[in-house]
Amino acid sequence: MSTRLHPNEPDRVPLANQPTRGHWLRYGQKLGAKIWLKRDDHTGSELMGNKVRKLEYLMAEAVTAGATHVITCGGEQSNHARATAFAAVQLGMKSVLILRTDDPAKPPRATGNILLDELVGAEIVWISRPAWRDRNQLMAEQAERVRAAGGTPYIVPEGGSNALGSWGYIRAMRELADDLAGIASPGSPVTVVYACGSGGTGAGLILGAKLFRLAERGIRIAGVNVCDDRAYFVKVISAICAEAEARWQLGTNVTPDDIDIVDGHVGLGYAKSRPEELATIRELCRSDGVVLDPVYTGKAFHGVLTELRADPSRFGATVAFIHTGGIYGLFA
Repeated sequence: MSTRLHPNEPDRVPLANQPTRGHWLRYGQKLGAKIWLKRDDHTGSELMGNKVRKLEYLMAEAVTAGATHVITCGGEQSNHARATAFAAVQLGMKSVLILRTDDPAKPPRATGNILLDELVGAEIVWISRPAWRDRNQLMAEQAERVRAAGGTPYIVPEGGSNALGSWGYIRAMRELADDLAGIASPGSPVTVVYACGSGGTGAGLILGAKLFRLAERGIRIAGVNVCDDRAYFVKVISAICAEAEARWQLGTNVTPDDIDIVDGHVGLGYAKSRPEELATIRELCRSDGVVLDPVYTGKAFHGVLTELRADPSRFGATVAFIHTGGIYGLFA
């Protein structure tokens, strides 16, 4: 997977264990469904999950810029923030994490990802939920503080979700295409399903599917949103794809019709679990020894099961579900 995907592909630094493996789930037999799991929870340990694929490109730009500090944001148990903090240290940089919580004056205990953030020496700036709407401004203010102290900041957007970060999943889509060639019968439609939380993973998958002409092989992409709604993510993903096309002339021509968001499974809200979602996590662990997380993959996988129970043909002949990691958030 070291060859360039496109003449205009930007530089990257190797951070993830690639390619990741995949396997069939026995759990699908309960529904009479064929569910194959792409193990992107195996991209690393401290750098586990989908975020590290995006960070390969983002951190390459940070290194080129001579950054001394990497600044990013997320929820209190952000997998992305934890992965960014570890990637920064591994590349000789410091990190500043702006994390959202209920009461910044009384931060949550150091469990799960927060414990790892603290262990790796990240500087954590706690903000309230209402302040979250100003997260980009707050990151810019932290960048100015770093500059004033003589450092060189590099801002990584929420979830690593911008055009540059999307290259991580353009590359993953090439990897998935090879995987699916070995498991899917010719002419049998396959849907690659992912948990959609900030849009960057979906944008990369959609761009990759277009770039490698995978629709001709019956492969399509669908995201189960774990926050916000379909309209929000169609807008966000469209913008990321448009920026990528403008910067690198990929010839992909992504339209809103290419963006399939399976809405209706947010439940109680972002990072809030219902008993039936937690039961799905437990059932999959007991049937297949696979651990999902309550914020992203558990909620999205429960959404897939709900859709299949209502319509067994919803995703075609095969579901290829991307396990994007997140196990540390379960410990909280």
